[in-house]
Amino acid sequence: MPRMPLVPASLLAVAIALAGCGDDKNAPAQSAAPASQQSAPAAAAFDEAQARAVVRHYGDLAAAIFGDALSTARELQAAVDAFLAAPDQTTLDAARQAWLAARVPYMQTEVFRFGNPNVDEWEGQVNAWPLDEGLIDYVAEDYQHALGNPGATANIIANTEIRVGEDVIDVSEITGELLASLNELGGSEANVATGYHAIEFLLWGQDLNGTDAGAGQRPYTDFLVGDGATGGNNERRRAYLKAVTDLLVSDLEEMVAQWQPGADNYRASLEAEPSANGLRKMLFGMGSLSLGELAGERMKVSLEANSTEDEHDCFSDNTHHSHFYNGLGIRNIYLGEYRRVNGDILSGPSLSSLVAQVDADTDATLKADLDATQARLQALVDSAAAGVHYDQLIAADNAEGNQLIRDAIAALVKQTASIEQAAARLGIGDLNPDTADHEF
Repeated sequence: MPRMPLVPASLLAVAIALAGCGDDKNAPAQSAAPASQQSAPAAAAFDEAQARAVVRHYGDLAAAIFGDALSTARELQAAVDAFLAAPDQTTLDAARQAWLAARVPYMQTEVFRFGNPNVDEWEGQVNAWPLDEGLIDYVAEDYQHALGNPGATANIIANTEIRVGEDVIDVSEITGELLASLNELGGSEANVATGYHAIEFLLWGQDLNGTDAGAGQRPYTDFLVGDGATGGNNERRRAYLKAVTDLLVSDLEEMVAQWQPGADNYRASLEAEPSANGLRKMLFGMGSLSLGELAGERMKVSLEANSTEDEHDCFSDNTHHSHFYNGLGIRNIYLGEYRRVNGDILSGPSLSSLVAQVDADTDATLKADLDATQARLQALVDSAAAGVHYDQLIAADNAEGNQLIRDAIAALVKQTASIEQAAARLGIGDLNPDTADHEF
């Protein structure tokens, strides 16, 4: 497979610390580019009062988007409760739809993860992936898991105790606290017991179609008790789904509290910092999600390996929307706008307005690049609507599908360079967005 051409190191700061789950993504790394290729830091080129207003509005955006993630997670919780009360195809379908709806605002929150340690340290319990689902429940005999993972087939649902190496862990009572303690069990990041993807696996089951059409097809009878029940250990599977969904809601409540105005919380500490620090976090978050995470970990890895195991929402075949809303989250921060789940538009002082005052051409270029990226990500959505989902696009023999993903990666790479240019115009030099050790 042809590799994406390299762009200059001065634009992409290519060789920085690996950014896997749990790595430090909270501060810009040092650029590997030679000093002769690096731009000298410029003096601050923005009005301080306007910059503070932009940072405050960034807090407003976080409160609104995490707030919508919480409200849709509560709707998911209600749908899961209804499904468990009366398991049938209708209530299972409703729970699945509620999960899909909950992903829309949540994926737009991920731009806050990079640069804000409170989000990054919290995120692993909420959205870690890819996961070895054999930790949680039954899997196919030919199930492929991370090499050397001692918990890859532990099957919490089927056992009241699990053995990991020399350790025996009591899992007889399934609670949110227990499940959270099992994340990264045995030191493996593939051991993910909680969050959106654990819920996704329980609702859909494994997608056994490879790069052919179709998502997971777990039957609702896996949650029945008594006549017609399938899967075995159904009381424990029901308890697991209930506990992990309730934990998701609790986790989101915790994050929403951190962004409320007028409280002694993370947002207050952010607003108390020099405004340049806040602007740097905003731009670093945009660039790092754009480059290392979305273009790299979520798209380039799965494309180059033709691997459905590295697909983001792999059980539900929702990856096209996952990527689209990640991209939209980046755009939200630059424009200072967010469409809430009820249709209301939240808008206010923006990075775009600050950059435009300094260099209108740089602002126009970045806005055009953001639009171009969303168009490329929309092409993935349109493909799925036509019946060809992300896991089919990455198939080794799908040249046209591969190109759709390469085009989206190229757009993300280009917009990252424009994000760095905008930062430089504001006097924020050496932004160095996280590449997750990928070359583009």
